[in-house]
Amino acid sequence: MAKKEHVSETPATQLLKQKTVSFSEHPYAYEEHGGTEVSARELKVDEHHVIKTLIMQDECAKPLIVLMHGNCKVSTKNLARQIGCKSVEPCKPEVAQRHSGYVVGGTSPFGTKKPMPVYVEHSILELEKIYINGGRRGYLIGIDPKVLLEVLPIKTVHCALQENT
Repeated sequence: MAKKEHVSETPATQLLKQKTVSFSEHPYAYEEHGGTEVSARELKVDEHHVIKTLIMQDECAKPLIVLMHGNCKVSTKNLARQIGCKSVEPCKPEVAQRHSGYVVGGTSPFGTKKPMPVYVEHSILELEKIYINGGRRGYLIGIDPKVLLEVLPIKTVHCALQENT
């Protein structure tokens, strides 16, 4: 019988347990710069259901979180327009880590170091189940996307661009 791999707690899983949110744990072999393509392949799930947590900033360097389908990019122009900013751009990795408390590649929207506004691509909430980072590289958690509404201060946006495949 295969032994379930034990994964130690992260600020993300601590927060979810505190809020009595049920989630499944999905450790996988992390690959540097592999992105959601690798995690989707490793977990044998559709990359559209793997949600990336992106730490971005507006023109005043105020941080924000964007949750996006793994197989899509963020239209920063559309996002900025929808949230009332002049511009939005990804944070440099060291800045993102300072804001979130997580290493890039292991960023979760749950249990971040600093409270930040969270913008979620509207169609994510229509999925039955999503896989989102649990707070470390090589570790996703499976949740009902409606949990995002319960646990995070989210606003929905329409800013997805299909990745070129």
